[in-house]
Amino acid sequence: MKLHPWRNSYLVFGSPYIGKEEREEVSKCIDSLWLGSGPRVKRLEGDFRSYTGAANSVAVNSGTAALHLALKELRLEPGSEVITTAMTFCATANVIVHSGLKPVFADCDRETMNIDIEDVKRKITKRTRGIIPVHFAGFPCDMQAIMELSEKHSLRVVEDCAHAIEATIDGKHCGVFGDYGCFSFYITKNMTTIEGGMVVCRTEDQADKIKIMALHGMDKDAWHRFSDKGFVHYEVVDPGFKYNLTDLSASFGIHQLKRIETMYKRRLEIWEYYKRELAGLPLILPPAVPSKMRHALHLFICQVDDTLTGITRDQLVQALHELRIGCGVHYTPIHLHHYYRETYGYREGDLPNAEYIGARTFSIPLSGLVTDEDAADVVRALKYILSKSDSGFKSF
Repeated sequence: MKLHPWRNSYLVFGSPYIGKEEREEVSKCIDSLWLGSGPRVKRLEGDFRSYTGAANSVAVNSGTAALHLALKELRLEPGSEVITTAMTFCATANVIVHSGLKPVFADCDRETMNIDIEDVKRKITKRTRGIIPVHFAGFPCDMQAIMELSEKHSLRVVEDCAHAIEATIDGKHCGVFGDYGCFSFYITKNMTTIEGGMVVCRTEDQADKIKIMALHGMDKDAWHRFSDKGFVHYEVVDPGFKYNLTDLSASFGIHQLKRIETMYKRRLEIWEYYKRELAGLPLILPPAVPSKMRHALHLFICQVDDTLTGITRDQLVQALHELRIGCGVHYTPIHLHHYYRETYGYREGDLPNAEYIGARTFSIPLSGLVTDEDAADVVRALKYILSKSDSGFKSF
């Protein structure tokens, strides 16, 4: 039975806040006729270093590109194993494959949904060369334990910070602990360049190599060949990729980054409202964060248990859709996807925590565009659906 929506418009999940400053900067960029990689990209890189405290940064055209470049620059022996969590977006694992390496999936912690350190220990073999911890939903991983493991076993660490721009541990931003930190500026992220990302790293040499690989393998700052400095010859020093960010995209990012703390405070208001208003419902809500950590508040993830509610996650998501409330599912565990099952032999039951979460998780709207009325509609919809499910979901 179809539910009758009370909203006039559909509440889109993950819509970004785009202000007049972005529009004006885009217009200036177009008027300048410098649309490719150039001065605005360099400005965004510098601003990002200032915000995160990273020593070096390179802007790229996606978080996936950031991860791929970081893994390629580790220069690991083909066939080496890289451990990551099964509870992440497929890009985390795909770039391991594209780098000629073997992904090994560890289970996640049932509460934080981050990679389970004890399972990582069990998965380390003589072929293991790296770890990709994912700061899931914006909750920082236990980087102290991960870095201790990396030192003990001589492993390289690439942090997947796609959800974690504002996340910190003891005041240090996520992304600065490992060899590389990789951020996403996709349209649904806490700041956006529409499509884009950033690699942060410890040394200038690392940054130079990433920059070269991001632009066809041409030597450093080859973009200057079209500037008013006059044409310069370039050399291809490595067979690279086309992963550079454009100034047009950076025009968004410059101003998104300026207001990132303002948007964080707004999401925190919504987060606290959800925690308060949903507390009495038969849902598992996000856990408390240790005082030494700062959650980036990227995703407000709930879990539904059909043994308690009489409604499955997919039924609940569909009901929200019918009430014009958009939501996300983060994620189906990667090891259960066709390619990884067929290629690496993973089966249901291999990673029980990730599978438990993956069957029950859904994310509700949380962005700078969500109004108080929107948030109230989300709460009202969930209370309505779950109250009806007590007598059997199919009855309404």
